[in-house]
Amino acid sequence: MSATAVESSEPNAPLIAESADVDSRATLGLSTRIWHLAQVREDAVIGDRCIIGRGAYIGPGVRMGDDCKVQNHALVYEPAVVEDGAFIGPAVVFTNDQFPRAVTPAGLLKSSHDWDAVGVTVRYGAAVGARAVCIAPVTIGRWAVVAAGAVVTKDVPDFALVAGVPARRIRWVGRAGVPLHPAGGGEFRCPRTGSLYIERDGVLSEADGTGLPEDR
Repeated sequence: MSATAVESSEPNAPLIAESADVDSRATLGLSTRIWHLAQVREDAVIGDRCIIGRGAYIGPGVRMGDDCKVQNHALVYEPAVVEDGAFIGPAVVFTNDQFPRAVTPAGLLKSSHDWDAVGVTVRYGAAVGARAVCIAPVTIGRWAVVAAGAVVTKDVPDFALVAGVPARRIRWVGRAGVPLHPAGGGEFRCPRTGSLYIERDGVLSEADGTGLPEDR
């Protein structure tokens, strides 16, 4: 559905605040909300029931799934890919240039043709905490958590809690996002849901073999 659908009487059309800047070539899903002073650039695709907070920036061609939250003043630069159910905290930054320079070696102002953009990928259900910086190209694994203020320079495994500069895994987390408790024998239990997880060779998986939606 195009951004202009907000002007129609169609049920569940996107809601766009008057002060937001949404390019007419962007695509917004049903019931998605774009709040004050947010900017959504051309060819960005945002799924159903997403929330884009005040002052957030969604770059050209960014792909975002359903049920995502992008909090105030987060900067999601292209060509980022954000899967369903992901959380992007306040003032998070996704970079897209490995070797940034304003000018070429000859001293001329660089254009988009003078560098190759690389993106951050956020997998299903993952969360990136406030003011974290993700240095592209990196992938944040499914249900992983990036702590507030972390600087992510390497891929984050599924269910990992990473923190620090540079970010390192400090715990495992479950679907509820809280740290898991060791249960012995490579097993971990979620104190909130009671779900059991198993670690094998540095990889955590759900003990009951439950798959994510795209795995079923």
